[in-house]
Amino acid sequence: METLADKGNGNYAYLDNLDEAGRVLVAQFGGTLFTVAKDVKLQIEFNPARVASYRLVGYENRLLAAEDFNNDRKDAGELGAGHTVTALYEIVPAGSAQPLIDDLKYQPAQPTTATMQRFLTNDVLTVKLRHKEPQGSASKLLAQPLAGTALAIEKASPDFRFAAAVAQFGMLLRQSEQRGTATWAATEQLADGARGQDTDGYRAEFVRLVRLAQGLSGSGTVGVR
Repeated sequence: METLADKGNGNYAYLDNLDEAGRVLVAQFGGTLFTVAKDVKLQIEFNPARVASYRLVGYENRLLAAEDFNNDRKDAGELGAGHTVTALYEIVPAGSAQPLIDDLKYQPAQPTTATMQRFLTNDVLTVKLRHKEPQGSASKLLAQPLAGTALAIEKASPDFRFAAAVAQFGMLLRQSEQRGTATWAATEQLADGARGQDTDGYRAEFVRLVRLAQGLSGSGTVGVR
């Protein structure tokens, strides 16, 4: 279904109960019918003076080559009315301890002070977005820098904290090597504290799902991958 949806610029969903059917076919149906932007591409450039290394969490099957960003013939995703997209990056701040790796042969392992001076700004990253109008053929470019200092996750918005909980849940399910010290209990606590108003009950349902997965893993049943 995913392949068919990608080839036809459509959407797909798995309906396993009546509530899910109502969510997909009623509450969210308008967003699948009305496209507001097509061939949407995102490109992130991190400032080496602020970020030593980074890792995109998920989206492995959506990655494009760097040169495809400016190629209007390269197919990408569509955004419907009311849709949002969230991408999470794990970053290592500049100056942090790095894993031991061999020095590079043809270029310096560490940028020189003179080189880094060029990037000494408050910018952490710049995000670029390309999209086409629903009936257009030429893409438009938007760019927005992000500046500021790091904050504790407790001070982040409920939406950000909930998204982080979902990503953490995915890494636990996959038993990812990058899950670090994440636990089921910490994931439940993070998601439960970011439920907000939750008028449709979607976030409460996710919290229940985390508890279910935690129960299965705790009973010795490893079937949640």
